[in-house]
This record gives sequence, C-alpha cells and structure tokens, in this order.
Amino acid sequence: MIKKKNISLIFNLFLVTHLVIWTLVPFISNKNLPLDVIEALAWASNLDWGFEKHPPLSAFFTEIFYLIFGRQDWAYYLLSQIFIVFSFMIVFKLAKEFLKNEFHALLSVFLLSGIYFYNFTTPEFNVNICQIPFWALTTYYFWQSLKDDKILNWILFGIFAALGVLSKYLFFYLLAGMVIFFIFDLKKRKKLNYKCFIPVLVFLLILTPHLIWLIDNEYRTIAYGLKRTSLENSSFLNHVFFPLKFFLKQIGILIPFFILLSLIVSSFKFSFNFRDKKLAYLMSVTFVPVLLMLLTSLIFGANIRTMWMTPFYLFFGLLFIYIFKSKINLNYLKKFIVGFLLIFILSPAAYLYISLSKDNKRTDFPGKEIANLIQTRWDRNFTNDIAIIVGDEWVGGNLSYHLQSRPRWFNNLNPKLKNIKLDGGVIYVGNAGILKSVCPGEFGQIKLQGICMIGTR
Repeated sequence: MIKKKNISLIFNLFLVTHLVIWTLVPFISNKNLPLDVIEALAWASNLDWGFEKHPPLSAFFTEIFYLIFGRQDWAYYLLSQIFIVFSFMIVFKLAKEFLKNEFHALLSVFLLSGIYFYNFTTPEFNVNICQIPFWALTTYYFWQSLKDDKILNWILFGIFAALGVLSKYLFFYLLAGMVIFFIFDLKKRKKLNYKCFIPVLVFLLILTPHLIWLIDNEYRTIAYGLKRTSLENSSFLNHVFFPLKFFLKQIGILIPFFILLSLIVSSFKFSFNFRDKKLAYLMSVTFVPVLLMLLTSLIFGANIRTMWMTPFYLFFGLLFIYIFKSKINLNYLKKFIVGFLLIFILSPAAYLYISLSKDNKRTDFPGKEIANLIQTRWDRNFTNDIAIIVGDEWVGGNLSYHLQSRPRWFNNLNPKLKNIKLDGGVIYVGNAGILKSVCPGEFGQIKLQGICMIGTR
C-alpha cells in the first residue's frame, strides 16, 4: 500500500500538473479566447445582477481576474483551472471522510480524468465551470450540517447553494436531490431540526438582488433557458427522441470512466444496503440529479445540452469507489496507472492537435488585430476614448476586451438610453448594409462586420 504521506504528495502533484498543463496548452495553441470566456468578459465590463442568458457569477469572477491581470489570455485559462483543482480538493476531502482510506480517496479523484468535462472542456471558463466548486462545496457542507449540526456549517451550506444558483439555474437539480435525501432522512429521525431553516434564509437573502433583477427584466434568463431546450417547437417525438439522445450521450460520456474503473476493481458485482446513509447521500447527489434531468427531457420534451451536465458527475468517482471499495485489487494498480496516465496525457495532446490543425474555430478569430485596426482608425478621427460597444457578445465582446479603454459592452442600448451619454464614444458593430445607411459618424467594415463610430472630433 502507498504510504499516507506519499498519497498527499501524489495528489498535490496531480493538482499542480493539471493546473499548469491545462493553463499552458490552450494559451499556447489558441489565438483568441473561447466564446464563453469572451461572453463572460463582455458581461463583466458592465456588471449587473443578471444577464440575458445567465445569472451574474461567472461575469463577476472574470471581472476580478480582469482587474488583476487585464488583457492576459492565460489568466482566464488559469481561472478555469483554479475552479477545477479546487473542486478536486473538496471531492478528495469528502472522499477521505466517506472512505476512511486516503488511497481510495485518491482513486475517486483520478477516476474523474475519465470524464472529459474535467479535462478537455475545462479551458473554456463559463457558467458550467463556474458551478463546479459550489457544487462540491454545497455537497460537502450539506453532509457536514446533517452530521455535526453546527450552525456555521448550515450557514456555509446556504451561502454555497446560493452562489451555485447564481452561477446557473441548473444547480437546482442538485438541491432537489438534497431535498429528497433530507425528506427520507427526516422520516427516519421523526423530528424536524429547526436549524435547517438557517440555510434557507441565507440562500434567499443572497439571491434577493438577483430575484429583483429577474422581475425587473421580465425573467429573460429563464426565457432564454427555456428557448435553449427547444420547448417552443415541442412535439410528441421530442418526448422520445430527446430523452433517448440524452441517455445515450451520458453513456458515451461515461465509457472512459468505466474503462478506468475496470482497471482497478476485480468485479462489478455489488449489493445495495439501503440503510447505508452515506450511500444514500451519494446516490442523492449523483444519480438523482441526472435522473431528474432525464425526467425533465421525458416529461417536457426538452433538449438537454451535453455541456449542461458538466458538474453532475463530480462525485461519480467517490460513489463508485464507495460501492466497489471491497473489490479494489492492488495487483491491478499498474494497469490503472497506465490507463490514468494515457488519459491524462492524451487529453491535452488531443486539444493541442485540434487547436493547431484547424484554423476555422472561434479561438482562431483575430480579435486583437481587429481591435487594433479599429483603435487606429478611432484615434485618427476622434479625440475622446471609446466608452461603449454595442453589438453581439462575440464581436462586441472581443472589442470590449481588446480595446485599450475597455469600453462597456451592451447588446442593445434601447432600454438604457436615458443613462447613456452617446457623445462619450460609441461603437456599433453589426450588419454592414444596415449600419452604413444609418451611421451618423465614421463607418467601416472588417470581416463582413459593419463598424459605426460616433465620437468627439
């Protein structure tokens, strides 16, 4: 058996290596930040308690990093990896408590390398990545609250649950799994612990500003989410096709995970002890949220996007090691290490190859070059700084990020015209034909995008 001090060393080495590799590989291979990062930076330039597509937290974290690092692309890849490795630390911490064996806890984290949500897709910091540490922390502190009944743990549970929802509304699927577990646990205890209302109050208090924003903005984030599920074009076939597609994709995503698991366990035979509270809890925070997503697709005919499942499998390694801990065979350890290292090395290698071999991706967009051309033309024609960019999140967001003055981004000025000084330096980007006919200032065109500049001469 590996010595305890060596396990800690191996785990820390894994965290550092993961962070460094997945920060450097996209930084070296990508010419431009990914779409979701640019989108978050666009929102961050004009922070609010919510945005058209999502709650505000991902924008909040990108803004913190912009204030610290500015226009350094590597910083946003680093931000994403900090979220990932911190989540691994929480999984490891809970795994040690559940498994009472640091080596098994290490395996529960290493198994996550078999799920591409925790390696290949991590360079793109977005609302899915933003959920992950709060998914881990909420899971950890809900268990601690039930176990120790300390007020501080109940408060922390409420805080992290609220931050998870402020990352993305799908976080409610985890909370639903926890509520189901709590109800069954309450039936066994036959006594309500009134401390459980503490996290509810904390949760609502933190969410209140966003709820106010949501009402004031006609629930636009909820409308966007429903639109993404294809509910507008719902038909009977959607209730069959979309759930089946979802189910098959989840199996495909988990195949490498189960291959890796098979390299360390001697048998997949198991029996459930339904009185095992730890097992019931792990099922509640792993299988139950996935099952609820499947039921959502089945009942409403909703199209569940693959990347929405990013945080849902965070504790799958712990769950399966807990189930098969008696079947772990150390004679298979070398095979497992080889399998783990293959995935650990091949994932960034595949990312690097795809990024360098293809030149038509979002990350090949010449955002910095376009911003430099626009800045040069602006400086020739106007004396003031660029204060506002109006356009879509991609082109407009790139300009907001790359331009020297870091202008505030707006998708549309109409709702905010009364608060905006249009003589403060505005650039509109969009349809070239339309902008050319209505532009009252300097017009230009780059990459099929019309550019209308309005400033002080």
